[in-house]
Amino acid sequence: MAVNIVVPEMGESIVDARVARWLKQPGDAVSAGEALVELETDKVDVEVSAPQNGVLESIAHPAGTDVKIGEVLGTIAAGAAAAAGVGATPTPDLKVGGSTAAPAAPAAKAVDGRDVPATPSARKAARELNVALTAVKAEGPRVTKADVAKTTAPVSPAPTAQNAAPAVPSPAPAVKPPVAVPSRPAGSRQDERVRMSKRRATIAKRLVEAQQTAAMLTTFNEVDMTNVMALRERQKESFKTKYGIGLGIASFFVKASIAALREFPRLNAEIQGDEMVLKHYYDIGMAVGAPEGLVVPVLRDADTMSFAGIEGAIRVFAAKAKDGSLTLEDIKGGTFSITNGGVFGSLMSTPILNPPQVGILGLHAIKERPIGINGQIVLRPMMYTALTYDHRIVDGSEAVRFLVRVKELIEDPGVLLIES
Repeated sequence: MAVNIVVPEMGESIVDARVARWLKQPGDAVSAGEALVELETDKVDVEVSAPQNGVLESIAHPAGTDVKIGEVLGTIAAGAAAAAGVGATPTPDLKVGGSTAAPAAPAAKAVDGRDVPATPSARKAARELNVALTAVKAEGPRVTKADVAKTTAPVSPAPTAQNAAPAVPSPAPAVKPPVAVPSRPAGSRQDERVRMSKRRATIAKRLVEAQQTAAMLTTFNEVDMTNVMALRERQKESFKTKYGIGLGIASFFVKASIAALREFPRLNAEIQGDEMVLKHYYDIGMAVGAPEGLVVPVLRDADTMSFAGIEGAIRVFAAKAKDGSLTLEDIKGGTFSITNGGVFGSLMSTPILNPPQVGILGLHAIKERPIGINGQIVLRPMMYTALTYDHRIVDGSEAVRFLVRVKELIEDPGVLLIES
């Protein structure tokens, strides 16, 4: 009896997906729990596993097809007897009812890496770089995109006494004038059409919806980072020795934001119909860059986390975003967000809301600038900060005072430690 392979439930906010790649083909034997197909969603990539042992009988939706939750992807025929059934390619050496068969299929699997546990992003990187997954050494339970990248890095063997070539002087090569190589043939004007990934398409849609739905305004301020940087300098060695990670600036702004959110709770809310939902917990989204676009994993109950806990979680999120292993649990929810364009060199920007949240704090590059202190002009490490808020429930005065409070806490880390 055939069993359907269906698109699984993947969270309340995900209603569809795109078939990225089939890991098995019709006629292939499969085991219960074995990955069959990779799906790409607007949030994370997932693998759909076989619900039972048997043979992949049919594929209803090939790669590149958009599918809905609950839709049938294909079918599995129960039992090993179906191995020569629908979709199987007959081999001249195969004897019906006999005991021998050509060993080509297992070899193909080994080359293709279907039996190698790997993340969807790792498989994609391996295809693009023409690397066999069987040749990649995984640092964890599954091959990641970072593992594939390490495998493709060129390694030059050091010369040894046995293989070192004798030093033979060679004549200096003739110096040739530089030749200008055109980046494209003269007169060529080519366009390339690339289909947007599900994540990129959803990012585009949500950003437009945010601008059309929310009454977004942005207020700015600047923060003197002198005391925070001095504290980091004093504590960096002991902090790293004790916790195994560096002390960054993100944890200071997470702590400062939570303290300010307690004073201005409507920035930690959302709108549902004609009601404001005030949230008395603090799940802080931290925007991180990923190959398919920005993602915002969430620090759950960030008010209960230590500086080391925050820094460690952010580093884990960054690594998972890079190799494509973020889960739905990592990115769902969030009551307020922080984005740091400064890591890319941004001096000032207006962050856009992450609906249904009504506030997002933007951090920027730290630059020495002349400022006036006690009648003197001095150079100080300064950072511009920006708060984008939904004016439908957050007044301008609240937003300005929120940002001023963040500034005060960052400029006086002692008060920040007491407040947190």
